[in-house]
Amino acid sequence: MTNLEDALDEIDVLAAAEATDAAPAKSALDDKINEHFAGAVVRKDLVKAVRGNAVVPSYVLEYLLGQYAASDDEATIQAGIDSVRQILATHYVNRNEHMLVKSEIRRKGRHRVIDKVTVTLNEKNDVHEAEFENLQIKGVIIDDVTVKQNPKLLVGGVWCICDIEYFHSDDQRVVPWILDKLKPIQVAGVDIDQFYDARKAFTTEEWIDLLMQSIGLNPEQFNERGKLIALTRLIPFVERNYNVVELGPKGTGKSHTFSEFSPNGILISGGEVTVAKLFVNNASGRIGLVGYWDCVAFDEFAANRRTDQNLVNVMKNYLANKSFSRGTSIYGAEASMAFIGNTTHTVPYMLKNSDLFDELPDAYRDPAWLDRIHHYIPGWEVAPIRSEMFSAGYGFVVDYLAEILRAKRSEDFSDKYKDHFTLDSSISTRDQDGIRKTFSGLMKLVHPTGEATEDEIRALLEFAIEGRKRVKDSILRIDATMRDTPVHFRYADKAGVWHDVATLEESQYPQLYRRDWDAMPDGEGGSGEATPSATEPAPAAAASAASSAAAPDLAAEPAASILAEGHRDFTAGQKGVSYETLLLPYLRGASKITITDPYIRMPHQGRNLADLLSLLAAAKDDADEIDTVLVTTEEPKAEFKQRQLLMLKDIKDASDAAGVRLAVRLDDTIHDRRIETNHGWRIDLGKGLDIWQRSSDNPFDFGRNRQEFRLIGSAFTVHYVKIPVVGPGEAE
Repeated sequence: MTNLEDALDEIDVLAAAEATDAAPAKSALDDKINEHFAGAVVRKDLVKAVRGNAVVPSYVLEYLLGQYAASDDEATIQAGIDSVRQILATHYVNRNEHMLVKSEIRRKGRHRVIDKVTVTLNEKNDVHEAEFENLQIKGVIIDDVTVKQNPKLLVGGVWCICDIEYFHSDDQRVVPWILDKLKPIQVAGVDIDQFYDARKAFTTEEWIDLLMQSIGLNPEQFNERGKLIALTRLIPFVERNYNVVELGPKGTGKSHTFSEFSPNGILISGGEVTVAKLFVNNASGRIGLVGYWDCVAFDEFAANRRTDQNLVNVMKNYLANKSFSRGTSIYGAEASMAFIGNTTHTVPYMLKNSDLFDELPDAYRDPAWLDRIHHYIPGWEVAPIRSEMFSAGYGFVVDYLAEILRAKRSEDFSDKYKDHFTLDSSISTRDQDGIRKTFSGLMKLVHPTGEATEDEIRALLEFAIEGRKRVKDSILRIDATMRDTPVHFRYADKAGVWHDVATLEESQYPQLYRRDWDAMPDGEGGSGEATPSATEPAPAAAASAASSAAAPDLAAEPAASILAEGHRDFTAGQKGVSYETLLLPYLRGASKITITDPYIRMPHQGRNLADLLSLLAAAKDDADEIDTVLVTTEEPKAEFKQRQLLMLKDIKDASDAAGVRLAVRLDDTIHDRRIETNHGWRIDLGKGLDIWQRSSDNPFDFGRNRQEFRLIGSAFTVHYVKIPVVGPGEAE
C-alpha cells in the first residue's frame, strides 16, 4: 500500500500544464511594460522553457534571459531562448554529471561553469578556499579581493559563472583546480530615477499587476486582497529588520518567493538553524547569516519541534532591537526574518481550541517572542498553486527588481499616512511599530515615490493594521497578563471619524474569535469553547452570522430512531437518491471515516467523492475536523495514472481546506466497497460511490448539481451494519 504523496513524487505534477509552444498573446499592460522598462523585463513563462533539468533558482535563469531575451520581439526571444539553453547545456553542472565535467576541464585545460560557490577560510594556511556545490570540488584557492567584493560567498554561497583551470602537480597536497575568474549572477546596478519616472506611467492597479507578474503570478487569478497578501511576502526585501510569519496549508507557494525571487535572500530549513550559523560563531568571531543577507527565511518552521532555547533567546533580542550579544560583544544587523510553516488544522478549529500560532514549536509560542512579529500573513486565504496561476506575461527580471528593493531599504515611508489618518492611542508602541513597518513596506512596493491618494493609503493602512491585530489577538489567548490593557485597533480620518479594523477570520467566525475573558477560568485562555464578548460584532461579522443563520441546519442531529441496521435496494433508472439521504445520517457525528472504493479513477468518480466530502464538511461544526481515509486502487494504465493522482490531490486540497482532512492510500488488493466510521457504523456499498448513469450533455441538466435528479445506473443494495466503536488511540 502506498500513500498519495509517494505516488505523486514519481510524476511531474505540472508537466501537463507546462507543455506549450505557442507564445501567449500580449496584453495592453505587456505593451506598456515593454515601452517603459525595455531591457529590464522578461516574459515569465520563458523560465519554464529554458529550465530543463537545471536545478537552479529562477533568478539565475532570469539573469541569463535578461541578457539574451529581454525583448518583446518574438524572433529575438526565440534566439535568446536558444542561447540560454545552449549556455545551460554547456556550462551548467548537473550534480550527477560532475565527473564528466571534471574530465572536460582536464581535457581542455580550462572550462566555464555555472555553479553555487561557497567560500571558507583555511586558518591553517591563511587562505580562502572555494567549494563548488554541484561540481563537488573544494579547496580551490580564491583571492581575497574577490571574497571582499562578494562577502555572501562566506555565508550561504552564491550562484556564479566561473572559469576553472586544471593543472596537475606531483605534490598531493596541491589541489589541481585553479579559479581564474568568478562573476556572481546578479545585476551590476540600476537607475533608480528612471524607475521612478517609469512608475508614473502606470495606474496603481497596473503597477500591482506588474509586480504580480514579476514574481511569476497571473494577476487575473487573484482578487485585490490576494494580491496584497502576495506582495506582503516581498516586504522583508524592501524593509530592514521586518519580521513576518506566514502559516497556511501546503502547496500555496509560501516558500517560493524566498527561494526563487531574490539573490539577496536565503531560505533555510528551520531545523538547520544554530546560533553560530545565524548570528555569530564565538570560536571564529565570524558573523552569521543576518550580517550578509537582506532576508533570512525559515522554511517548515512549524514542523521543527527540536528547539534550542539559547537560539530563541538570542533571536528574541535581535527581533526587538536589531542587535545580538555573544560573549562580550554586541553586534547589529539589518536582515529581515520570515517564518514559514504549514498548518494542519482549519482556522475555526484553531480559534476554538487554541490560537493561530498553534502549529509553532512550544519554545516559539512565548508571548514575548511572538510580540516581535510585525505581521501575520493568513496563508489559509491563499489558494493552492495551479498551473493557470503562473504568469505568462511580462515582468521585471527578478534580479533587477531585487536591486531596486535593496536600494529602497534605506528609506522610511512609515509616516506617510499621518497627513490623513491617526492611530488609536491605545495601540502600544510595539503594535504601532508592526503596523508602521508593514505600511512602509507596502508603500515602497506599490507607491515607490511616496505619492498616493487618501483611499490608496487607507487600503494599505487597514491591511497593515489587520496583520498586526492577528498577532496581538493570538497573544491575548496565550498570555492572560496582556489582557489588562484593552487595545482598539482602529484609526481616525481627518474628520475625526473612527474606523474599526477587524481580521477576516474575526468577521467570518465571530462566535469563535471573540472571547469573554472574565467568564473563563484562569489559565484557559488558550483552549476550550469560545464565548462571544460583549463587544458588538462588526458589520461584516454580523452579516456573516446572519448568513449562517439563514443556511439549512445540516449540523442538526437526526432522530436516532432512523439509524437502524438493515438494507436498502435500488433499481436501475430510479431517481431521488442522494448521498444526503443514503449515507449522511449514518456518517454524521463521526470524527474518523474510512472510505474503501477501488474505482475512484475517472473525473465523474472523483466528483462523487468530492460531493460526499463536501456534505461532511457542511454537516459538521465549523470548528470541528473529520479525519477521512480513502482506500482506492491506482490506475494501471500509465497514460491515465497521472490524471487520477492529480485529481485525488485536488480533491484532498479542497477537502483539507474545509476541515475534512483526507488521506489517500493506494492498495491494488482491495475489492470490497464500504464506509466505516469510528462511532459504530459500517455501510456496505454494492456499487461503491459510482451509482448513477452518466450525466447528459445539457449544461443545464439539474442532475449536474443535484443528485436527486440523476438516474441510478444499475441495481444495487446498501447494507447498514453496527460495528464495535473504535476508541481514541486504537489502531485502524
